[in-house]
Amino acid sequence: MSEIGLRERKRQRMYQVVSDVAIRLFLEKGFDAVSVAEVAAAAEISKPTLFRYFPAKEDLVLHRIADHEGEAARVVTQARGAPVEALRRHFLAGLERCDPVTGLNDDPRVLAFHGLLYETPSLVARAYTHQERSEAALAEALGGDLDARLAAGQIMAVQRILAMENWRRIAAGERAADVRADAVAAAERAFGWLAAGLPPGLRAGTRTG
Repeated sequence: MSEIGLRERKRQRMYQVVSDVAIRLFLEKGFDAVSVAEVAAAAEISKPTLFRYFPAKEDLVLHRIADHEGEAARVVTQARGAPVEALRRHFLAGLERCDPVTGLNDDPRVLAFHGLLYETPSLVARAYTHQERSEAALAEALGGDLDARLAAGQIMAVQRILAMENWRRIAAGERAADVRADAVAAAERAFGWLAAGLPPGLRAGTRTG
């Protein structure tokens, strides 16, 4: 293994370990009750080292979903055919495997994490910046013009609202298995509306740019 590869693996491991330690503390005591210094001490690193990896306290939590940033853009870039159809298939596949990002997951650990994320105002605000970057990347993948930006905003909003609806129902006590059929039907309906309402170029599988 190259030295660069080893360094990158160690770097990624550090991200994961520190994020896991932080989330455990936040779930135990509450996000606002745990200081960055406390997280650093628990992870056995210095506070300056922690900030080199995580510029903001909220990033300790958002790291767990960071790999989903730009996911929609990647799906569109790699797809053949209509972008909305590719995104529809991708979302439905996520529902099938109970991907936490779809909200259709009743694992207690996933529910606890989503509760932490959605019920902490500063985390919701920080997550919005991730959403904005994902939307910008999707708009670029769709062509980068005004039509593409309008389409990206609608697509990201649909995915977010579908996931939130699934999470709310499960957080209220329903099982993922009991929510699944409604989740699939809602996704089919929402992506159908998207496909019907977006510019012809996007419906046909071409980019607007």
